Amino acid sequence: MDRKIGPKFGENYNTSNNAFKPRLFEEKINFDQLRKYRLNRVRKQLLENNIGACILFDPINIRYATDTRNMSLFTMHIISRYVFIPAEGPVILFEYPKCSHLAEGINTIDEIRDCIVWDFFSNGKNVYEKALKWAASVDDLMKQYVSENNNIAIDTLDPAGISSLKDNYKYNVVNAQNFLETARSIKSNDELICMEASLRNAEKGIHLMHENLEANMTEEELWAYLHKVNIETGGEWFDARLLSSGPRTNPWLQECGNRIIQKGDLVAFDTDMIGTYGYVADISRTFVEGGKLNDEQKKLHNLAFENIKYNEQLIKPGMTFREFAEKAWELPDNCFDNHYPCQVHGVGLCDEWPFVAYPNKDYSNGDFSGIFEENMMICIESYVGEVGGKEGVKLEDQYVVTNNGLKLMSKVPLNLI
Repeated sequence: MDRKIGPKFGENYNTSNNAFKPRLFEEKINFDQLRKYRLNRVRKQLLENNIGACILFDPINIRYATDTRNMSLFTMHIISRYVFIPAEGPVILFEYPKCSHLAEGINTIDEIRDCIVWDFFSNGKNVYEKALKWAASVDDLMKQYVSENNNIAIDTLDPAGISSLKDNYKYNVVNAQNFLETARSIKSNDELICMEASLRNAEKGIHLMHENLEANMTEEELWAYLHKVNIETGGEWFDARLLSSGPRTNPWLQECGNRIIQKGDLVAFDTDMIGTYGYVADISRTFVEGGKLNDEQKKLHNLAFENIKYNEQLIKPGMTFREFAEKAWELPDNCFDNHYPCQVHGVGLCDEWPFVAYPNKDYSNGDFSGIFEENMMICIESYVGEVGGKEGVKLEDQYVVTNNGLKLMSKVPLNLI
Protein backbone atom coordinates (compact mmCIF):
# COMPACT_ATOMS: atom_id res chain seq x y z
CA MET A 1 0.00 0.00 0.00
CA ASP A 2 1.34 3.45 -0.90
CA ARG A 3 1.19 5.30 2.39
CA LYS A 4 -0.09 8.86 2.04
CA ILE A 5 0.56 10.21 5.51
CA GLY A 6 2.84 7.72 7.22
CA PRO A 7 6.60 8.18 7.43
CA LYS A 8 8.12 8.68 3.99
CA PHE A 9 11.42 6.92 4.49
CA GLY A 10 14.37 7.34 2.17
CA GLU A 11 15.37 4.84 -0.47
CA ASN A 12 17.71 3.10 1.96
CA TYR A 13 14.75 2.04 4.09
CA ASN A 14 12.89 -1.17 3.32
CA THR A 15 9.19 -0.61 4.03
CA SER A 16 7.93 -3.72 2.24
CA ASN A 17 7.07 -5.43 5.55
CA ASN A 18 5.16 -2.43 6.93
CA ALA A 19 1.37 -2.48 6.80
CA PHE A 20 -0.65 0.57 7.81
CA LYS A 21 -4.27 0.93 8.84
CA PRO A 22 -5.73 3.97 7.05
CA ARG A 23 -6.81 6.84 9.27
CA LEU A 24 -10.36 8.16 9.18
CA PHE A 25 -11.14 10.00 5.90
CA GLU A 26 -7.55 9.54 4.71
CA GLU A 27 -8.72 8.65 1.21
CA LYS A 28 -10.55 12.01 0.93
CA ILE A 29 -7.53 14.18 1.71
CA ASN A 30 -4.98 15.39 -0.83
CA PHE A 31 -1.97 15.77 1.46
CA ASP A 32 0.35 17.33 -1.11
CA GLN A 33 -2.33 19.93 -1.84
CA LEU A 34 -2.90 20.56 1.87
CA ARG A 35 0.82 21.10 2.48
CA LYS A 36 1.20 23.48 -0.46
CA TYR A 37 -1.83 25.49 0.65
CA ARG A 38 -0.51 25.99 4.16
CA LEU A 39 3.04 26.88 3.09
CA ASN A 40 1.68 29.33 0.53
CA ARG A 41 -0.45 30.97 3.24
CA VAL A 42 2.70 31.55 5.29
CA ARG A 43 4.64 32.96 2.36
CA LYS A 44 1.76 35.23 1.42
CA GLN A 45 1.96 36.78 4.89
CA LEU A 46 5.71 37.29 4.55
CA LEU A 47 5.32 39.06 1.23
CA GLU A 48 2.38 41.21 2.37
CA ASN A 49 4.27 42.34 5.48
CA ASN A 50 7.66 42.88 3.78
CA ILE A 51 9.36 40.10 5.75
CA GLY A 52 12.42 38.56 4.14
CA ALA A 53 12.14 35.24 5.94
CA CYS A 54 10.73 33.59 9.01
CA ILE A 55 12.31 31.13 11.40
CA LEU A 56 9.79 28.95 13.21
CA PHE A 57 10.51 27.09 16.44
CA ASP A 58 6.99 26.43 17.71
CA PRO A 59 6.22 22.82 16.69
CA ILE A 60 2.64 23.79 15.84
CA ASN A 61 3.84 26.46 13.42
CA ILE A 62 6.42 24.08 11.97
CA ARG A 63 3.66 21.50 11.50
CA TYR A 64 1.44 24.05 9.76
CA ALA A 65 4.12 25.33 7.39
CA THR A 66 5.80 22.01 6.54
CA ASP A 67 3.61 19.15 7.83
CA THR A 68 6.62 17.71 9.65
CA ARG A 69 6.63 16.76 13.30
CA ASN A 70 9.07 15.22 15.73
CA MET A 71 8.63 14.94 19.51
CA SER A 72 6.24 17.90 19.55
CA LEU A 73 5.86 18.30 23.31
CA PHE A 74 9.60 17.85 23.91
CA THR A 75 10.45 20.52 21.33
CA MET A 76 7.98 22.95 22.90
CA HIS A 77 10.34 23.38 25.85
CA ILE A 78 13.69 22.27 24.42
CA ILE A 79 14.91 24.23 21.37
CA SER A 80 15.89 21.32 19.16
CA ARG A 81 14.34 21.84 15.71
CA TYR A 82 13.33 24.81 13.58
CA VAL A 83 12.62 25.74 9.98
CA PHE A 84 13.89 28.59 7.80
CA ILE A 85 11.32 29.85 5.29
CA PRO A 86 12.28 32.73 2.99
CA ALA A 87 9.54 34.65 1.22
CA GLU A 88 11.00 33.16 -1.94
CA GLY A 89 13.55 30.36 -2.02
CA PRO A 90 14.22 26.95 -0.47
CA VAL A 91 12.58 25.81 2.77
CA ILE A 92 15.32 24.41 5.04
CA LEU A 93 14.36 22.23 7.98
CA PHE A 94 16.88 22.09 10.83
CA GLU A 95 15.98 18.77 12.37
CA TYR A 96 16.90 17.11 15.65
CA PRO A 97 20.16 15.16 15.19
CA LYS A 98 19.86 11.79 13.46
CA CYS A 99 16.21 12.42 12.56
CA SER A 100 16.47 13.66 8.96
CA HIS A 101 14.73 10.50 7.70
CA LEU A 102 11.47 11.61 9.34
CA ALA A 103 10.90 14.42 6.83
CA GLU A 104 12.10 12.72 3.67
CA GLY A 105 9.51 12.76 0.92
CA ILE A 106 7.60 15.77 2.31
CA ASN A 107 7.00 18.14 -0.60
CA THR A 108 7.33 21.32 1.48
CA ILE A 109 10.97 20.64 2.43
CA ASP A 110 13.83 21.46 0.05
CA GLU A 111 16.73 20.65 2.36
CA ILE A 112 17.28 19.05 5.77
CA ARG A 113 20.17 19.93 8.06
CA ASP A 114 20.99 19.12 11.68
CA CYS A 115 19.81 21.84 14.00
CA ILE A 116 22.11 23.94 16.13
CA VAL A 117 21.03 23.43 19.74
CA TRP A 118 21.97 25.94 22.44
CA ASP A 119 19.61 25.20 25.35
CA PHE A 120 21.06 24.67 28.84
CA PHE A 121 19.81 21.07 28.92
CA SER A 122 22.19 20.15 26.10
CA ASN A 123 24.98 22.70 26.51
CA GLY A 124 25.25 23.83 30.12
CA LYS A 125 27.60 26.80 30.42
CA ASN A 126 28.16 26.87 26.63
CA VAL A 127 24.68 28.25 25.89
CA TYR A 128 25.77 31.65 24.53
CA GLU A 129 28.68 30.20 22.58
CA LYS A 130 26.29 27.88 20.74
CA ALA A 131 23.70 30.65 20.33
CA LEU A 132 26.33 32.77 18.58
CA LYS A 133 27.00 29.87 16.22
CA TRP A 134 23.26 29.71 15.47
CA ALA A 135 23.08 33.47 14.83
CA ALA A 136 26.01 33.23 12.41
CA SER A 137 24.20 30.48 10.51
CA VAL A 138 21.11 32.71 10.25
CA ASP A 139 23.26 35.49 8.86
CA ASP A 140 24.62 33.10 6.23
CA LEU A 141 21.09 32.02 5.26
CA MET A 142 19.85 35.59 4.93
CA LYS A 143 22.83 36.61 2.80
CA GLN A 144 22.35 33.60 0.54
CA TYR A 145 18.57 33.57 0.11
CA VAL A 146 17.22 37.00 1.11
CA SER A 147 18.64 40.04 -0.65
CA GLU A 148 18.15 43.59 0.62
CA ASN A 149 15.55 42.74 3.26
CA ASN A 150 16.71 42.70 6.88
CA ASN A 151 13.32 41.82 8.37
CA ILE A 152 13.18 38.40 10.05
CA ALA A 153 10.04 37.05 11.70
CA ILE A 154 10.55 34.61 14.59
CA ASP A 155 7.76 33.01 16.62
CA THR A 156 9.37 31.84 19.87
CA LEU A 157 12.97 32.30 20.95
CA ASP A 158 14.87 32.48 24.22
CA PRO A 159 16.95 35.49 25.37
CA ALA A 160 20.23 33.87 24.29
CA GLY A 161 18.99 33.42 20.74
CA ILE A 162 17.50 36.92 20.48
CA SER A 163 20.55 38.70 21.90
CA SER A 164 23.03 36.71 19.81
CA LEU A 165 21.17 37.75 16.67
CA LYS A 166 20.25 41.37 17.48
CA ASP A 167 23.53 42.32 19.19
CA ASN A 168 25.79 41.02 16.44
CA TYR A 169 23.84 41.51 13.22
CA LYS A 170 21.71 44.33 11.84
CA TYR A 171 18.44 42.46 11.46
CA ASN A 172 15.02 43.73 12.41
CA VAL A 173 13.48 40.85 14.36
CA VAL A 174 9.68 40.90 14.44
CA ASN A 175 7.08 38.61 15.98
CA ALA A 176 6.00 35.89 13.55
CA GLN A 177 3.10 34.69 15.65
CA ASN A 178 0.59 37.26 14.38
CA PHE A 179 1.46 36.39 10.76
CA LEU A 180 1.14 32.66 11.46
CA GLU A 181 -2.13 33.02 13.33
CA THR A 182 -3.56 35.03 10.45
CA ALA A 183 -2.36 32.46 7.91
CA ARG A 184 -3.80 29.57 9.92
CA SER A 185 -7.23 31.17 10.40
CA ILE A 186 -8.66 30.32 6.95
CA LYS A 187 -8.98 26.60 6.32
CA SER A 188 -8.72 24.75 3.01
CA ASN A 189 -11.20 22.02 2.14
CA ASP A 190 -8.55 19.41 2.97
CA GLU A 191 -8.07 20.97 6.39
CA LEU A 192 -11.81 20.90 7.03
CA ILE A 193 -11.83 17.16 6.31
CA CYS A 194 -8.92 16.68 8.71
CA MET A 195 -10.81 18.55 11.39
CA GLU A 196 -13.97 16.57 10.80
CA ALA A 197 -11.96 13.36 11.27
CA SER A 198 -10.57 14.64 14.56
CA LEU A 199 -14.06 15.55 15.74
CA ARG A 200 -15.57 12.19 14.79
CA ASN A 201 -12.85 10.39 16.73
CA ALA A 202 -13.27 12.67 19.74
CA GLU A 203 -16.97 11.92 19.70
CA LYS A 204 -16.22 8.21 19.98
CA GLY A 205 -14.41 8.98 23.21
CA ILE A 206 -17.22 11.25 24.43
CA HIS A 207 -19.81 8.52 23.91
CA LEU A 208 -17.58 6.07 25.80
CA MET A 209 -17.34 8.54 28.66
CA HIS A 210 -21.11 8.95 28.68
CA GLU A 211 -21.72 5.21 28.62
CA ASN A 212 -19.23 4.46 31.39
CA LEU A 213 -19.90 7.36 33.75
CA GLU A 214 -20.90 6.03 37.16
CA ALA A 215 -20.53 6.89 40.81
CA ASN A 216 -17.36 5.81 42.63
CA MET A 217 -15.05 6.19 39.62
CA THR A 218 -12.51 9.00 39.61
CA GLU A 219 -12.42 11.92 37.23
CA GLU A 220 -9.14 10.62 35.85
CA GLU A 221 -10.63 7.18 35.19
CA LEU A 222 -13.43 8.79 33.17
CA TRP A 223 -11.06 11.09 31.25
CA ALA A 224 -8.93 8.07 30.28
CA TYR A 225 -11.63 6.88 27.85
CA LEU A 226 -11.13 9.98 25.70
CA HIS A 227 -7.34 9.76 25.95
CA LYS A 228 -7.36 6.11 24.86
CA VAL A 229 -9.49 6.81 21.78
CA ASN A 230 -7.25 9.72 20.77
CA ILE A 231 -4.13 7.57 20.76
CA GLU A 232 -5.86 4.66 19.04
CA THR A 233 -7.07 6.87 16.19
CA GLY A 234 -3.75 8.60 15.46
CA GLY A 235 -4.23 11.63 17.68
CA GLU A 236 -1.44 13.35 19.53
CA TRP A 237 -2.03 15.14 22.84
CA PHE A 238 -4.40 17.32 24.89
CA ASP A 239 -3.92 21.01 25.51
CA ALA A 240 -5.51 20.48 28.93
CA ARG A 241 -7.29 17.83 31.00
CA LEU A 242 -10.37 19.90 31.75
CA LEU A 243 -12.83 17.55 33.41
CA SER A 244 -14.32 18.17 36.83
CA SER A 245 -17.22 16.88 38.85
CA GLY A 246 -19.66 18.06 41.49
CA PRO A 247 -18.42 21.11 43.43
CA ARG A 248 -15.23 21.18 41.32
CA THR A 249 -17.30 22.33 38.33
CA ASN A 250 -17.58 25.78 39.97
CA PRO A 251 -15.46 27.73 39.35
CA TRP A 252 -14.45 26.33 35.97
CA LEU A 253 -10.93 25.61 34.63
CA GLN A 254 -10.06 22.77 36.99
CA GLU A 255 -8.26 19.78 35.47
CA CYS A 256 -9.30 16.22 36.27
CA GLY A 257 -7.95 14.67 39.42
CA ASN A 258 -8.53 11.76 41.73
CA ARG A 259 -11.83 13.04 43.12
CA ILE A 260 -14.40 10.24 43.30
CA ILE A 261 -17.57 11.08 41.37
CA GLN A 262 -20.69 10.95 43.54
CA LYS A 263 -24.27 10.04 42.70
CA GLY A 264 -26.07 12.92 40.97
CA ASP A 265 -22.89 14.94 40.32
CA LEU A 266 -22.54 17.13 37.28
CA VAL A 267 -19.50 16.12 35.24
CA ALA A 268 -18.26 18.84 32.88
CA PHE A 269 -15.41 18.59 30.39
CA ASP A 270 -13.70 20.32 27.48
CA THR A 271 -11.96 17.98 25.03
CA ASP A 272 -9.09 20.29 23.90
CA MET A 273 -7.92 17.24 21.95
CA ILE A 274 -5.11 17.49 19.41
CA GLY A 275 -6.36 14.58 17.38
CA THR A 276 -6.05 12.97 13.97
CA TYR A 277 -3.74 14.75 11.50
CA GLY A 278 -2.74 17.13 14.32
CA TYR A 279 -6.02 19.08 14.28
CA VAL A 280 -7.97 19.97 17.38
CA ALA A 281 -11.39 18.70 18.40
CA ASP A 282 -12.65 21.27 20.89
CA ILE A 283 -16.14 20.70 22.26
CA SER A 284 -17.57 20.70 25.77
CA ARG A 285 -20.43 18.80 27.34
CA THR A 286 -21.82 18.48 30.84
CA PHE A 287 -23.22 15.11 31.92
CA VAL A 288 -24.90 14.15 35.15
CA GLU A 289 -24.19 10.94 36.99
CA GLY A 290 -27.38 8.90 36.85
CA GLY A 291 -28.68 10.73 33.77
CA LYS A 292 -31.24 12.97 35.51
CA LEU A 293 -30.71 16.64 36.28
CA ASN A 294 -32.16 18.14 39.45
CA ASP A 295 -33.98 21.47 39.21
CA GLU A 296 -30.92 23.64 39.86
CA GLN A 297 -28.75 21.64 37.44
CA LYS A 298 -31.46 21.85 34.79
CA LYS A 299 -31.62 25.65 35.18
CA LEU A 300 -27.88 25.98 34.66
CA HIS A 301 -27.86 23.58 31.69
CA ASN A 302 -30.77 25.36 30.01
CA LEU A 303 -29.01 28.72 30.34
CA ALA A 304 -25.77 27.41 28.82
CA PHE A 305 -27.72 25.72 26.02
CA GLU A 306 -29.56 28.99 25.30
CA ASN A 307 -26.22 30.86 25.30
CA ILE A 308 -24.75 28.63 22.59
CA LYS A 309 -27.84 28.52 20.40
CA TYR A 310 -28.40 32.28 20.58
CA ASN A 311 -24.84 33.17 19.64
CA GLU A 312 -24.53 30.60 16.85
CA GLN A 313 -27.31 32.25 14.82
CA LEU A 314 -25.65 35.68 15.01
CA ILE A 315 -22.40 35.01 13.19
CA LYS A 316 -22.13 35.63 9.45
CA PRO A 317 -19.10 36.27 7.24
CA GLY A 318 -18.25 39.96 7.24
CA MET A 319 -19.56 40.53 10.78
CA THR A 320 -17.05 42.33 12.98
CA PHE A 321 -16.03 40.94 16.33
CA ARG A 322 -17.27 44.21 17.88
CA GLU A 323 -20.72 43.80 16.33
CA PHE A 324 -20.94 40.22 17.59
CA ALA A 325 -19.88 41.24 21.10
CA GLU A 326 -22.51 43.98 21.16
CA LYS A 327 -25.30 41.58 20.14
CA ALA A 328 -24.20 38.45 22.00
CA TRP A 329 -26.25 36.64 24.63
CA GLU A 330 -25.91 38.19 28.08
CA LEU A 331 -25.00 36.12 31.10
CA PRO A 332 -27.13 36.55 34.23
CA ASP A 333 -25.62 39.09 36.61
CA ASN A 334 -24.97 36.49 39.31
CA CYS A 335 -22.90 34.43 36.83
CA PHE A 336 -20.99 37.15 35.00
CA ASP A 337 -17.90 37.27 37.19
CA ASN A 338 -17.56 33.52 36.62
CA HIS A 339 -17.68 33.79 32.83
CA TYR A 340 -15.40 31.86 30.50
CA PRO A 341 -12.37 33.86 29.23
CA CYS A 342 -13.92 34.29 25.76
CA GLN A 343 -17.21 33.96 23.90
CA VAL A 344 -15.73 32.74 20.60
CA HIS A 345 -12.30 31.57 19.50
CA GLY A 346 -10.73 30.03 16.43
CA VAL A 347 -9.43 26.48 16.16
CA GLY A 348 -7.11 24.59 13.84
CA LEU A 349 -3.97 22.79 14.91
CA CYS A 350 -4.83 24.10 18.40
CA ASP A 351 -6.87 26.98 19.82
CA GLU A 352 -6.13 29.82 17.40
CA TRP A 353 -6.95 33.42 16.58
CA PRO A 354 -9.50 34.97 16.71
CA PHE A 355 -10.28 35.39 20.41
CA VAL A 356 -13.46 37.36 21.12
CA ALA A 357 -13.58 38.27 24.79
CA TYR A 358 -16.47 39.37 26.98
CA PRO A 359 -15.97 43.12 26.50
CA ASN A 360 -15.57 45.67 29.25
CA LYS A 361 -17.43 48.98 28.96
CA ASP A 362 -15.00 50.62 26.53
CA TYR A 363 -13.94 47.43 24.69
CA SER A 364 -10.34 47.97 25.75
CA ASN A 365 -9.80 44.40 26.98
CA GLY A 366 -9.38 42.82 23.56
CA ASP A 367 -9.04 43.35 19.83
CA PHE A 368 -12.55 43.59 18.42
CA SER A 369 -11.50 45.01 15.04
CA GLY A 370 -11.40 41.74 13.10
CA ILE A 371 -14.17 40.15 11.04
CA PHE A 372 -15.50 36.63 10.71
CA GLU A 373 -14.49 35.17 7.35
CA GLU A 374 -15.64 32.21 5.31
CA ASN A 375 -13.77 28.96 6.12
CA MET A 376 -12.78 30.07 9.59
CA MET A 377 -13.26 27.22 12.06
CA ILE A 378 -14.53 28.61 15.37
CA CYS A 379 -15.89 27.49 18.72
CA ILE A 380 -18.69 29.13 20.68
CA GLU A 381 -18.14 28.86 24.42
CA SER A 382 -20.45 28.96 27.41
CA TYR A 383 -19.87 28.48 31.10
CA VAL A 384 -22.76 29.17 33.46
CA GLY A 385 -22.22 28.95 37.20
CA GLU A 386 -23.27 31.36 39.92
CA VAL A 387 -20.47 33.02 41.86
CA GLY A 388 -20.20 30.89 44.98
CA GLY A 389 -22.65 28.37 43.53
CA LYS A 390 -22.58 24.62 44.09
CA GLU A 391 -21.97 23.53 40.48
CA GLY A 392 -21.56 24.90 36.95
CA VAL A 393 -22.25 23.85 33.36
CA LYS A 394 -19.72 24.04 30.50
CA LEU A 395 -20.89 23.72 26.89
CA GLU A 396 -19.06 24.40 23.62
CA ASP A 397 -19.63 23.57 19.96
CA GLN A 398 -17.39 23.76 16.89
CA TYR A 399 -18.44 25.38 13.60
CA VAL A 400 -17.16 26.40 10.20
CA VAL A 401 -18.11 29.84 8.88
CA THR A 402 -19.91 29.49 5.53
CA ASN A 403 -21.37 32.08 3.19
CA ASN A 404 -24.76 31.50 4.86
CA GLY A 405 -23.59 31.57 8.47
CA LEU A 406 -22.32 28.83 10.74
CA LYS A 407 -22.31 25.12 9.94
CA LEU A 408 -22.25 22.92 13.03
CA MET A 409 -19.37 20.44 12.85
CA SER A 410 -19.85 18.57 16.11
CA LYS A 411 -22.48 15.84 16.17
CA VAL A 412 -22.80 14.89 19.85
CA PRO A 413 -26.07 16.55 20.98
CA LEU A 414 -25.48 19.63 23.09
CA ASN A 415 -28.14 18.44 25.53
CA LEU A 416 -26.72 14.93 25.96
CA ILE A 417 -26.67 14.48 29.72
